Amino acid sequence: MLRPTRLVVLISGQGSLLAALLEAIEAGQLEAQVLAVGADRAAAGLARPKAQGIPTFVQRLPTGADRSVWDQALADQVAAYQPDLVVSAGFMKLVGKGFLDRFGGRFINTHPALLPSFPGAHAVRDALAAGVKVTGCTVFQVDQGVDTGPIIAQEPVLVAAGDDEDSLHERIKQVERRLLVRVIKEWSK
Repeated sequence: MLRPTRLVVLISGQGSLLAALLEAIEAGQLEAQVLAVGADRAAAGLARPKAQGIPTFVQRLPTGADRSVWDQALADQVAAYQPDLVVSAGFMKLVGKGFLDRFGGRFINTHPALLPSFPGAHAVRDALAAGVKVTGCTVFQVDQGVDTGPIIAQEPVLVAAGDDEDSLHERIKQVERRLLVRVIKEWSK
């Protein structure tokens, strides 16, 4: 039997994508092990892994700090766990060359739009402003651009009449959680 895929998950907020991964692992739907969860701030999403005995760490990027130093420190933190795959699960910081030199091809992210449409931090708002009838979510390999890496998987989400940013984003998140679990499961094969 193959060993579970070893993950380090990076978050910035509530950790709903992380929760989906942990629930899939607990339910036996995903052969993976979360080795550690890192954040760029004291994120609420760190509470669950801490309660489950999963190591956590925070690597802040202070205002005006040298990003390359932060990037190297983050890479060192992640590398200490020797992951097979690094998962950006709502991690709202761009990593640099130092991080990608160590984890390129093994670092995936999710995005709440059908890339290459609507890259950046306001994808749901941008999709609504553009008047599209279909948006969705993407899982992709992280590269040095902003949401420009190779696309691994996508799934559409219809824009409903009367949708606002919150209602549409919540429906996208539901699909995004399922898609991320599926991608990791397929990556593990």
